[in-house]
Amino acid sequence: MAVGGDRSAGEMGSPLAERLNYLFANMHPPGAPYTNGHVAEEISCGTEEYGGVRLTEQYLSMLRNGRRANPSPDVLRALAKFFAVPVGYLMGDLSASQAERVEEEVRFLVAMRDQRVRAIALRSVGLPPEVQDSLNTIIAQFRQQMNLPADPPDAGGEERP
Repeated sequence: MAVGGDRSAGEMGSPLAERLNYLFANMHPPGAPYTNGHVAEEISCGTEEYGGVRLTEQYLSMLRNGRRANPSPDVLRALAKFFAVPVGYLMGDLSASQAERVEEEVRFLVAMRDQRVRAIALRSVGLPPEVQDSLNTIIAQFRQQMNLPADPPDAGGEERP
């Protein structure tokens, strides 16, 4: 069990479990998602990077399935640091719009894992806004021709004119 223990058991579908599962599903290097064992080992490896927190694979599993829902602040800080998100996101201290912004940034990072998507985005840097708008129009036309939604699922970002 994690240092600091668990102050109370949660129920399935807890906000913490949902947020952790979202991060596990999306915040990982190309290839396969992290395992509970990998994350627990990285956090518990003995360095001070994660504040000396000890986390087991089993305890992390209980957090993710909602059997535990109130870990110590140290555990939440370590998990937030591992996934590079604000600790308030895991603690539930962010407003709905702030939490959505964190998830929007995660979606952006996931999209940027794709080398082709990254190349298109980077090649448009420095082009005048009207040219960038034209490129958006062309992409929208391709998406329509391929019977894809106008925007990818869960696409965030700025509103287009």
